[in-house]
Amino acid sequence: MNAILQPPQLQRADFGRVSVHFGQKNGKYPDGNQVIVRGSDTLAAFDTPIVSNYIGPEFDATELVLMGHVHEDHMAGLHRLPKAQVHVHELDLAAARSWDGLAAHYGTPEARRAEMLAKFQREFFYAPRPDAVGYVDGAVWELGRSRVRAFHMPGHTAGHNVLLVEPEGVAFIGDIDLSGFGPYYGDASSCLADFRRTLARLPEIPAKVWVTSHHRGAYTDRALFLRDLAAFAAKIDEREQRLLRFLAESPKTLEQLVRCRLLYPADYQELWVDDAERRSISQHLEELLAAGAVREDDGGVFRLA
Repeated sequence: MNAILQPPQLQRADFGRVSVHFGQKNGKYPDGNQVIVRGSDTLAAFDTPIVSNYIGPEFDATELVLMGHVHEDHMAGLHRLPKAQVHVHELDLAAARSWDGLAAHYGTPEARRAEMLAKFQREFFYAPRPDAVGYVDGAVWELGRSRVRAFHMPGHTAGHNVLLVEPEGVAFIGDIDLSGFGPYYGDASSCLADFRRTLARLPEIPAKVWVTSHHRGAYTDRALFLRDLAAFAAKIDEREQRLLRFLAESPKTLEQLVRCRLLYPADYQELWVDDAERRSISQHLEELLAAGAVREDDGGVFRLA
């Protein structure tokens, strides 16, 4: 078994009928934090990170999986729940149903798809769910004494949702993870403009507890949550300023900017890094072109306006 998949020392927090099982390093990628809701009628789980494989009967009895969004690290426990219903926002549904759908969701080139699939099967127990069904913004699931309400919050993926458990007021905010890395919008289905709107709307959700998929875990202090949300959102503008500095040094093509690395350290290597850099930088360039801060010359060379 790959070293990253060794059983963690399990820790949990409980908020009424809601339990949060924390993955390794507080759910740092490649792991995540598992939310389980014990309705009087239905046992539900939000996403299924690596840690779900080590929880035991409490997770394995899950009858309903509500996916906040679809990525490989959120599907790592689905193989344990062949009989559970799996519900996915309609804009991420194809990504849950098949490998071709997930690869298109990422924007993975055909030449790298076999290697990516092997990695996900090896490290995340990846198995598609062709039986998954779609939901829409505002969907409600009655679990018995608890209900879950979906708030469509796109940007990270097209179908990213925040899942609010009522009446407990626990909001699973998924990969709006408030990490020091900042927002990720590097997939084919990602959208920087949507992510900006999502970050502005998030404080409006009537929550008392905010649970991230990764890094931060559970917030119970609204002031602390808002502080870290503001710092997370600020990463977008920090990237924009760094991109402008790259262009102030010299005009550059998109591929030259990709090699400068806007998101990842120069020594970080993964199959998706260049593609994520390319899509993220392209979205920033579109905003800067529209604002008149940057212009594109013949031949695809970008320079300060």
